[in-house]
Amino acid sequence: MRPFTFLTDARAIVGGAELAEQARRAEGLGYHAMVVPDHLLGQLSPVVAMTAIAAATTTLRVGAFVLNNDLRHPAVLAQDLAAIDVLSGGRLDVAIGAGWNKPEYDAIGLPFDPTPVRQARLAEAVTVIKQCLTGQPFSFTGEDYRITDYTGEAAVQRPCPPVMIGGGGRRTLALAGREADIVGLAPRITAAGLDARSLTLEATREKLAWVARAAGDRYPGLVFNVYPSGWPPVLTDDLDGEVTTVIAALEQATGTRLTAREVLDSPHLFLGSAGRLADKFEQLRAELGITSFMLGTPGELDPVLARLAGT
Repeated sequence: MRPFTFLTDARAIVGGAELAEQARRAEGLGYHAMVVPDHLLGQLSPVVAMTAIAAATTTLRVGAFVLNNDLRHPAVLAQDLAAIDVLSGGRLDVAIGAGWNKPEYDAIGLPFDPTPVRQARLAEAVTVIKQCLTGQPFSFTGEDYRITDYTGEAAVQRPCPPVMIGGGGRRTLALAGREADIVGLAPRITAAGLDARSLTLEATREKLAWVARAAGDRYPGLVFNVYPSGWPPVLTDDLDGEVTTVIAALEQATGTRLTAREVLDSPHLFLGSAGRLADKFEQLRAELGITSFMLGTPGELDPVLARLAGT
């Protein structure tokens, strides 16, 4: 089986020395990568933070989780990404999605287009970014982007750094199946908010089937990632009490009541002791092929990493 990889994130606004210390600690613990969210509200710029993380470490990979395609022109973003890959000696992962957080769009007057429009724009952007990072001249004509005889800056990793595409809908996951190296399995966000049913194991199986149909022969080579969503990670020995709390909170927030078994089996709800979570991750790897886990901020789930690192 493919070995586990574990990601930790850097979402707090901290000074450079503190961010560097967090990154070096994550590297020392055996994390595969430190990733930075991409939001306009309440966090450091991901491109700047990724550069600082890369400068402070020697083996830790860097990436976003995940870049919002609507916030940057893909050719401009590709230049930033190529620079990070060069400066880090080839430790960049390119992670991008269609955007979902409508309040950010509203805050800066950016139109929040319907989901199919954002997904189609993402597909064009992935093509442009990949072409830019080869360092070879190309042209591209799409609905949203037009590139004419342009040569982007080449990345160190050839022909392109690993690409991660994350999402919870069929179109985005089909795009991931066709174009990504790493597929981020996310819950669905609808106009009403989080779709609680998309947190379940059953929904994750359906998402994997969408990816498989689009990927074809590529499917065995894909890496699958999940991350905690709907409720923050909780290390606890009172599993029954925590599950009861999560069921009630999700029902209040979404109007959907999950069963205890659905909460326990959910690939996105990280609850229980370190041993219980380690067993759960091993089961997800064995049954679904999921091997990449975003564990949250440094320190939260370090005991789980300690149990599984290198396996």
